[in-house]
Amino acid sequence: MAGIIGRPPHLRQTRIAPAQPQKICGKPASAPTAQRHEAAEAGNQQQGAGRLRQRGAGGVGLVGEVAEHAVDAELVELLKTASVALDLSHVGQDVSAEFCLRQLERIVDALPAGRGLDVGAEDSGRIDASHQILIALARRGGPVQATLQANLRRSADDWPRLVEAGLGIRLVKGAYVEPERVAHRYGPATDDAYRRLARSLRAAGARVTLATHDAALRDGLLAELGLMDVEMLLGVRPEDHAPLLARGVTPRLYVPYGRDWFRYWMRRVAESQGAG
Repeated sequence: MAGIIGRPPHLRQTRIAPAQPQKICGKPASAPTAQRHEAAEAGNQQQGAGRLRQRGAGGVGLVGEVAEHAVDAELVELLKTASVALDLSHVGQDVSAEFCLRQLERIVDALPAGRGLDVGAEDSGRIDASHQILIALARRGGPVQATLQANLRRSADDWPRLVEAGLGIRLVKGAYVEPERVAHRYGPATDDAYRRLARSLRAAGARVTLATHDAALRDGLLAELGLMDVEMLLGVRPEDHAPLLARGVTPRLYVPYGRDWFRYWMRRVAESQGAG
């Protein structure tokens, strides 16, 4: 999956992520249908990327599931005019930490001045390895923002090490299904954990992005802690954009597209049921 991040004229920033048309709503498509869909999708992505560049888009994001291939040259070329968002499992974390780190360094080297790398959340079984890779990249000077999941019990102990290494923090509720010994239940327990983490991060002087569509939670923290970056999915609660702009907050919009969309879409469905 691949995508673009930037700011459309009315919001100033957008982030697009990629997506596998071989499956549509879980039903396998025939090979010819999938091939036609893939060809059309590739053309749509190229046209869409061009339109977003013309409108001031400023980044590319990779989202989806596990990948074991190298970052292709076309993507690296695109990154020369954009920022990037991805998950480490998309760029070879499961191959080896060294391979993944080389991929990330190649991407960071292609970023223009002032752009950063946003790294998405992984399931709890990958977090230790993810953090080791991100800390190594940050200590080499990479402009990196990590994603911290409020529902995970370990996050309260994880964030100081990430912040000390120079990582910015994108704070989400978390969308992976985890056992209760690992994660808080969604609802008040996760919301309380989100507030505690936001307060602790703010007090520590960390760079924090509030990435949640829970307006009451988000707006309460903005009122309590002051202005912070906010990230939302394009098309989800668009009525919140104007009030955020009025209070001086320019939301970043996340716009998914591409081939490997199905499992990503299912996670967003989970969020719509209360996990986001």
